[in-house]
Amino acid sequence: MSIRTASPALLAALLFGASTPLAKALIGAVSPLLLAGLLYLGSGIGLGLVLLVRNAWLRAGPEQDDGRIPRAELPWLAAAIVAGGVAGPALLMSGLASTSAASASLLLNVEGVFTALIAWLVFKENTDRQIVLGMIVIVLGGLLLSWQPGSMRMSAGAVLIVGACLCWAVDNNLTRKVSSNDALLIACLKGLVAGVCNTGLALAYGAAAPSVPAIATIASAMLIGFAGYGVSLALFVVALRVLGTARTGAYFSIAPLFGVVISLILWPEMPGPVFWIAGMLMGFGVWLHLRERHEHEHTHEPLAHSHSHRHDTHHQHTHDFPWDGKEPHRHWHQHDVMVHKHPHYPDVHHRHKH
Repeated sequence: MSIRTASPALLAALLFGASTPLAKALIGAVSPLLLAGLLYLGSGIGLGLVLLVRNAWLRAGPEQDDGRIPRAELPWLAAAIVAGGVAGPALLMSGLASTSAASASLLLNVEGVFTALIAWLVFKENTDRQIVLGMIVIVLGGLLLSWQPGSMRMSAGAVLIVGACLCWAVDNNLTRKVSSNDALLIACLKGLVAGVCNTGLALAYGAAAPSVPAIATIASAMLIGFAGYGVSLALFVVALRVLGTARTGAYFSIAPLFGVVISLILWPEMPGPVFWIAGMLMGFGVWLHLRERHEHEHTHEPLAHSHSHRHDTHHQHTHDFPWDGKEPHRHWHQHDVMVHKHPHYPDVHHRHKH
């Protein structure tokens, strides 16, 4: 696997990891739950504005796809939004009420494990020993990075946080089912729903009293959310499209490492030996994934969908509308049966049985 192929997932992890130390500076001015709502709202509203500008600048002709999500795939997206944008945050905030921040950070690493297990066991995504080992090593690095001796205890709050991780893992796997669609639109919808949900919960718990955060704080939170949640989520959806769920989840699991590095830049101090060991474990896990080479003869079943593409081996088709020759482009297209052999990953065109 090349760095270019993995770059959407790594950039998503970098942006999300960066959002944590940046948002930390706002904790004193706004409650954690309301901050989560503002971050998600910044994501949804920001991406919504980007979509409006993009669609006004690049208007598709009547013969091309308008970017809408097919009706048959809407249930998958709705279920993903409910799991990740509604149930997940609600369980997390309920769990945090009786769980220490250190324990919560440690438990949040479980999301990557759940994501991979669901992808492999439920959706039958292809894997091999090298990918499994890479996933294990990355998760071990994350656990070590957030570990504080004596902080871990399995309380009722901890169970709720594990439940939140399970919801986000379900969200990741369901989002893969719609990942061939417009990543900006998917991320925008998820951000808006999660933002309204979290903000509503915060107001219900009295976060608006006794004072409402200053306009500058709100703007800062929404700007951080746009980059760290919105752009990051759009890149995550692209990664799901080209890498599959388990591999994307593994790369995204290194987000805490990026967060710690950025924290050290903002608040300089010499990291302890645990940081270097965790960093080496995560780096080794990423290297195992990058050196993957999965190749065998496989059959492409008939498939019709729409996504941004170039006329590569899998897209040798004609157009029934005037085409200016520019690539990549997006339109509804049909894939015929094809049998061939080449290196591949469980992307949108390679979800076949082994």
